[in-house]
Amino acid sequence: MHSQLKTQRLTWRRLFLLPLLAVAVAACQDRSANTMVFPAPEVVVAAPLQQKITDWDEYVGRFQAIERVEVRARVSGYLESINFADGQIVGEGDVLFVVDPRPFKIDLDRARAQYELAVKEYERAVDLRKKRAIAQEVLDRRAQERSVTKAALDEAELNLEFTEVKSPINGRVSRSAVDVGNLITGGSADASLLTTVVSLDPIHFYFEGSESDLLKYIRLDRAGERPSSTTNANPLHVRLQDEDSYDHKGYMDFVDNELDASTGTIEGRAIIPNPDGVLYPGLFGRARLLGSGQYEALLVPDEVIGTDQSRRFVMVVGAEDKVEMRFIEPGTLQDDGLRVVRRGLDESDRVVINGLQRARPGMAVVPVEGEITGAALAVAGVSAETAPPTVDIEAAEAAQPEVAAATNEATATNEATTSEATTSEAATASEAAAQPQ
Repeated sequence: MHSQLKTQRLTWRRLFLLPLLAVAVAACQDRSANTMVFPAPEVVVAAPLQQKITDWDEYVGRFQAIERVEVRARVSGYLESINFADGQIVGEGDVLFVVDPRPFKIDLDRARAQYELAVKEYERAVDLRKKRAIAQEVLDRRAQERSVTKAALDEAELNLEFTEVKSPINGRVSRSAVDVGNLITGGSADASLLTTVVSLDPIHFYFEGSESDLLKYIRLDRAGERPSSTTNANPLHVRLQDEDSYDHKGYMDFVDNELDASTGTIEGRAIIPNPDGVLYPGLFGRARLLGSGQYEALLVPDEVIGTDQSRRFVMVVGAEDKVEMRFIEPGTLQDDGLRVVRRGLDESDRVVINGLQRARPGMAVVPVEGEITGAALAVAGVSAETAPPTVDIEAAEAAQPEVAAATNEATATNEATTSEATTSEAATASEAAAQPQ
């Protein structure tokens, strides 16, 4: 009796589970039928731009005046006047300071009187010697006295002239280091420093290059691809801290004859015209020096280059329109925002230049042909003037509104289907639980 009851219960359970399994299988089939397959995303691709370029090596340096003079007096005395305003532009020969000239005028008058007396005595001695009234020795002594007094007169004239301290060069004067009325010393190694004057136009730009840079330039010179700056005035362009372009153009005029053993660098110098006086001695600048001869290069927008730790890469659409990650060796960045690719790309590669946020390695995509033209991207027939100049997410979304809308609609449909299937399963399970076992 007990065994028969147990068999009946198992039979009822099997009969109850069979409809539930059928409902579950039907729900799964319905859910699979309603699942939407996403279309392949569109990305803009273009071949690397082929262009003849010249590399420019970047350095950081400082401007220095070609001429810098410490103005000191040549005679000692009390400072009588200052004839310039601090920071003024002065010319060569302009009187900057005046030392009290009165003591030097007195010395000049004394020296002139002594010289005139010596001249008269010499003339008398000549007449007496003609009459053989004096010995030749006396005549020689009078000639020597005349020469000594003439030298003293010349010195007195110079000292009086030196009371006017003049600018030796054209340039900008600093502030006065001594006030009127002070006693200054001059004519010696410890003479009083009165001020400084620096020239402004042109101006020197000093920088230091590494040992590897020096060797590169030597090899290029030997190969005839780039002349050495030691013998050729290679161009050098400089920009200041608050400038975006290298507008200050000059040329190399000096390379040192040895490397600094403590730093392993060699000093270079360029001359930069400074007609408007913007370049001050002591300013820092960033320079670009001609670094190679002209050669054919492949360029891509700098924005499309990614970083994987220490390696740089770009996304490339390969066979079967699938995205590949291609590691490259980047070169110099050009003024138009394009970067040289030294190794890793061919001229026939299709580089993703727009839609990078939708491109993943191994993903199938729909490539839209574009073109890299300088700093602009010609995308799918859009002219270079109206195409976005850089690659960013917002511009990519704006360029592909249909894909974005389709993706959003598919996502919403999928979520709604999943929700309906879940609700149906829950209702079926509730009805089954309500049936008597």
